[in-house]
Amino acid sequence: MSDYERIAKIIRFLDQHHECQPNLAKVAELVGLSPFHVHRLFKQWAGVTPKAFVQYLTLERSKRALQRGQSVFDVAIDAGLSGSGRLHDLCVKLEAATPGEIKSGGEGLQIHWGVGETPFGSCVLARTTRGLCHLAFAEREDARASIETLHEDWPKAVFERDNEKVQDQLGHVFRCGYCPSITAWVRGTDFQLRVWRALLAIPAGCLTSYGRLAEAIGMPKAARAVGSAVGANPLAFLIPCHRVIRETGVIGNYRWGHGRKRMLIAWENALTLDQLSPGDG
Repeated sequence: MSDYERIAKIIRFLDQHHECQPNLAKVAELVGLSPFHVHRLFKQWAGVTPKAFVQYLTLERSKRALQRGQSVFDVAIDAGLSGSGRLHDLCVKLEAATPGEIKSGGEGLQIHWGVGETPFGSCVLARTTRGLCHLAFAEREDARASIETLHEDWPKAVFERDNEKVQDQLGHVFRCGYCPSITAWVRGTDFQLRVWRALLAIPAGCLTSYGRLAEAIGMPKAARAVGSAVGANPLAFLIPCHRVIRETGVIGNYRWGHGRKRMLIAWENALTLDQLSPGDG
């Protein structure tokens, strides 16, 4: 079992059993390591201790994050920020494919793709010389189905698989600490791009609602359309659609699984507060 698989297994276990407050010994037994080793490994990959992660796997904390997020989110939008306060100091520069590029079906375009592991499960990642164009959580057996969308969007492109390089790139995306900026090259409507750029302005550890997101792009009556654009996000995690929940505080649906959305929110909350108040828990 790789370290990625161990961390993913621990995160799934903590999400399913957080109400029982499982101790470190129980978690260590799950993956066949010593408590000391598990504590160090989890902190290395997740950036927080298992105990801190468990503390944020609750709906009530998500509601408070939503309440906190309104002013912070509005400030970020008003300032025209892109990537401010992003997790891991990560800044995503979002560029759109031109109508001509779309019309050509990707003729002359090379797309490198592959499957790799993250603390939140397997991911399919694809990139071109223009930037990263696809990132989706998918079990390894479903990887080909996940990439079919790209084949449909770019039928004349040349696809080349390179799992080793993709694994390295995923390490940059999900590793705690400094990461270089990432250029994303996506295909979408003008409306979708407005929504996706607004999502990039939501700081890690903050949440917003579909209604507030609609207000942020100047279309307060378009919450339903905003929800559709959020759901069409082509870059899981990088464009943080997981930070949008219902006005009531209910987590709501997620293209890559309700449980994974809960875990991402909890992880970012725990990591953000751990950075503000360092110390092992």
